[in-house]
Amino acid sequence: MAYCLACGLAVVSLALFWFPLTPSRADLIRLAVLAGLGILQAELGRHVERARRRLSGSPHITMSSVWTFAGVLVMPIGLVVVLTAVLYLHLGLRSWYRLHRVPPFRTLNNACCVILSSCGAASTLDLAGVPTMSAATTMGTHGAIAVLAVMAVQFGLNAVLILPARAKIGRTPRAWFGGWFDNVLDLATLCLGALNALALAISPVLVVAVFPPVLLLHRTVLVSQLEAEARRDHKTGVYSIAGWQAHAERVEARANRLNANFGLLMIDLDHFKRVNDTYGHLAGDAVLKAIADAIVRNVRGHEDAVGRFGGEEFVVVLPNATGDGIAIVAERIRTAVHELTVEIPVGGGTEIVAGFSVSVGSARYPSAGATVRALLDAADIALYQAKQAGRNRVVAAAARA
Repeated sequence: MAYCLACGLAVVSLALFWFPLTPSRADLIRLAVLAGLGILQAELGRHVERARRRLSGSPHITMSSVWTFAGVLVMPIGLVVVLTAVLYLHLGLRSWYRLHRVPPFRTLNNACCVILSSCGAASTLDLAGVPTMSAATTMGTHGAIAVLAVMAVQFGLNAVLILPARAKIGRTPRAWFGGWFDNVLDLATLCLGALNALALAISPVLVVAVFPPVLLLHRTVLVSQLEAEARRDHKTGVYSIAGWQAHAERVEARANRLNANFGLLMIDLDHFKRVNDTYGHLAGDAVLKAIADAIVRNVRGHEDAVGRFGGEEFVVVLPNATGDGIAIVAERIRTAVHELTVEIPVGGGTEIVAGFSVSVGSARYPSAGATVRALLDAADIALYQAKQAGRNRVVAAAARA
């Protein structure tokens, strides 16, 4: 909240400094065109946007950059402030108001970040000696380089300004800087914004030609996010078996190509049926989620992939792992689960449950198997041996004869 207020004060100061007292008629026409098309695009894609927000972990990336970045290139920065305020107010009221994960202060913060990065981009345009997009079209290579520089500044500043919000998500590189798809989407909207500005520099009517690609990009983003969602297990947040299998096969192909090793763990929660029988299935789901989180915390960061194999079974693939490395991770997971306490729903309240354990079977490529399927079979046999030996232990699969 404090960061949001700081961004807001900075925006007000910049707006008072830069706002044109007498905007030209052409500037006002461009403002009306960009605001009108931005609102129309948001209305036509409203249901897509709501679905996208429910799936997306990156609410700072919006299609509105198609219009706001065009404004940076063709209008005074004061009018870009007005345009951004109008578009984000409309987004907040029409697309996000039902989404509890997008509170009003976050919408305000996103708008402020866009305005601040736009101010930086506009300053870059001035420093390059290119006052407008119309001028850039007559300056050849210099004008084109200036526009690309402005795009880079807008992209970079926006990424820096949202770092405090991303820091709350986690400390992995993906949490800090976003995924590959998030950044490509951000760049794609800026590219469309540049095309928008070029169309406006020639004739406002040509902006309509940019409209269909924007709608298509919007829907394509949703499809990609739905595909990503299908690769996740909804109860635990780790990979579904299909998503994990695809990832493990890529690890296998890389290991085969580079003559490298990798490991595989099969993990089964001991006596899980007692949890369901004693406390109910909602409590069982809470335990599964806690176990999955414990496994994720105790693998080697983003390199290793955790999946739910089915029921109370989980699988882990560990790229470039030696035999000792596999054993260390497996033992770390077993210990973490044994020390775990879980708050579960019971009746109208909650209860703390502890005393969990897992049995773990491990297998190493290529000594225990030459394919993911073979390693799963080997790890499953080792897991059965761990169960037979008394549970709450790790057993490594024997090397093939």
